[in-house]
Amino acid sequence: MQEAHKKLGKRIAELRRKRGFSQEGFAGECGFHRSYMGAVERGEKNITLAMTNRIAKTLGISLSELFKGV
Repeated sequence: MQEAHKKLGKRIAELRRKRGFSQEGFAGECGFHRSYMGAVERGEKNITLAMTNRIAKTLGISLSELFKGV
């Protein structure tokens, strides 16, 4: 499971950067604390489906697009 968390975190960080968000700005848009978002992007947190959906919506993509390649 740890490997999946790391892959998802890396994917989130990649998409966040492509859309021009800083980590802090993106966390705020999602309603998360910056340090929490950092832990998500490093694969240290087991996030819920609801949180994952919030991230996808903030990125303007579907869940399936978020998980592409994970």
